[in-house]
Amino acid sequence: MPSRIAPPTLRGGPVQPSTGALQALGPDEVSLTGGFWREKQELNSEVILGHCERWMERIGWIGNFDRAALGTLGTDHSGIEFVDSEVYKLLEALAWELGRKPDDALESRYRALVARVEAAQEPDGYLHTSFGRAGQPRRYSNLEWGHELYCFGHLIQAAVARLRSGCDDELVQVARQLADHVYTEFGPDGRDAVCGHPEIEVALVEFSRATGDARYLELAGILVERRGRGLLKADRFGAEYFLDDLPVRDATVLRGHAVRALYLASGALDVAVETGDAALAGAIATQWENTVARRTYITGGVGSHHLDEAFGEDYELPPDRAYAETCAGIASVMLSWRLLLQTGDSQYADLIERTLLNNILASPREDGRAFYYTNTLHQRVDGTVPEEDEISVRAQSSLRAPWFEVSCCPTNIARTLASVNLYFVTKTGTGVQLHQYGDYDVSTRLETGSMSLGVQTGYPFDGAVSVLIREAPDAAASVSFRIPAWAVGRAVVHVNGIPVPGSGATITVSRAFRAGDEMTLHLPMTPRLTRPHPSIDAVRGTVAVERGPLVMCLESTDLPDGRALAGILLDDGADLRETARGVRAHLVPAEIPKPDWPYSDGAWSGTGDTGFDVELIPYCAWANRGPSTMRVWLPVALPGRGTARA
Repeated sequence: MPSRIAPPTLRGGPVQPSTGALQALGPDEVSLTGGFWREKQELNSEVILGHCERWMERIGWIGNFDRAALGTLGTDHSGIEFVDSEVYKLLEALAWELGRKPDDALESRYRALVARVEAAQEPDGYLHTSFGRAGQPRRYSNLEWGHELYCFGHLIQAAVARLRSGCDDELVQVARQLADHVYTEFGPDGRDAVCGHPEIEVALVEFSRATGDARYLELAGILVERRGRGLLKADRFGAEYFLDDLPVRDATVLRGHAVRALYLASGALDVAVETGDAALAGAIATQWENTVARRTYITGGVGSHHLDEAFGEDYELPPDRAYAETCAGIASVMLSWRLLLQTGDSQYADLIERTLLNNILASPREDGRAFYYTNTLHQRVDGTVPEEDEISVRAQSSLRAPWFEVSCCPTNIARTLASVNLYFVTKTGTGVQLHQYGDYDVSTRLETGSMSLGVQTGYPFDGAVSVLIREAPDAAASVSFRIPAWAVGRAVVHVNGIPVPGSGATITVSRAFRAGDEMTLHLPMTPRLTRPHPSIDAVRGTVAVERGPLVMCLESTDLPDGRALAGILLDDGADLRETARGVRAHLVPAEIPKPDWPYSDGAWSGTGDTGFDVELIPYCAWANRGPSTMRVWLPVALPGRGTARA
């Protein structure tokens, strides 16, 4: 059986920098107790993990390891060249889940899967089911597309999750042997090369942090510095696709393949933090800032190109062609979390919230058995219901599909939800900081003593957040509340019923707390109209509706019988009204002309219809009621006329 690790320093979250403004908490320090996020985490535990495991067992992705161990794999490989990584992401999810809530049956499943992976590892530590055997390509013969180091990175991250959950077991030993192999092959005395898909960089730094082996950090730094030297063969997408067009520290904005870019930026920042490279860290912060300002959808999603899964140019954000891949949203959270830990700046937590609630949670169906790979912001035609037992093409499922030919997103969702509580709270030597709101307990030790508190809220649908102090140090301590950008200047904090002054992006309560002290945060949830930057051509003349942290959408399912989404205008002169989970808005139908030429030198005439009220729903909840059309950005009506405002 695995041996438990004694030093508490090996516990922690997915990211545990050695230095920074804030310190992450581990699975033994923060746990969800109910409400919105507990429902999502339990759905993951009870449904999504098993769904992923059953699919990968059924279609042979896990069986690849068995055949590799028996020496019978050869050309009989199931799936594309990087399906090993999906098994490793599932292992990471299981590791976080076990760290959160130990369970004998789940432990048995985890250990059985680890044994099958371990059996396929070769004597020199190499472990990949698509390369190196009779009938297969040679090892490292296709670094552009082979994804070998990418897969290795996900295995290593699974091992980090196991270590951070307090357990050093067979998976960790497999990861050590694999990391040592990679150091020999690609380290200072190895081949001068990089992988076409960044991922191992972030894994190596975290493995170095968890094990104390400085070689892994050294190798991550080498791989980051090699990027941008043209070591990969550019194909039809160009060197930018692989982030091999210029050095990481020379870029000013994220570009190329969105997931690759964000994984690389996360790894580069990790290297910068551990080596004290302020210039590299500053470059990553600048890339984040410019990308958020000019290349990010209102949902937090990124990537507007379907062909190459890439960022578009500045302000190239078409809603109906949004790629906004779920994995890119997860990678965005990974980068923002690292920047938050380093700086303490709440803008990073703002983007984490937006991306989690509006991009990432749009992926899983409400029953946890189907997923979106891409996340459009405008569905023009009713979706086609996919077969529940068939594999879908990744970006062509107009409704959520149970599995994909490239099924990176379901397993990525699984590992994210298993550890999502670890992105909610941080600490310093004298206090704790609440970045995301939900029902959870925090129990940690500060420099001045132990602190324990419970948080309860109906967020993201209700703006009231209550905090009960259960244990506090004898000395003064602090509790900080993040105030979302949309609520700055309007949020109110009370301590034992007495208001606390503060109006910025963070309100901090500092005092000698006593058990039983109560704090409340009130965030305004009044619906609001959001208008796009005038340079976003695709949505000029439209508005979006937001309520609290949630982006709303209009789904055809909610329209009166006989009404179609096309030609519906928002009456932005009418009040928006809160509902239990959405927003009630007044819509005006416009005449849908059918001319020989779809342009005019004047305004199209309206129908004269006084319109009707409809509930807008959270974008993340759309497409759970069958085929429908949907849009986030709504054209608006001119006052008194059923015509669109330009």
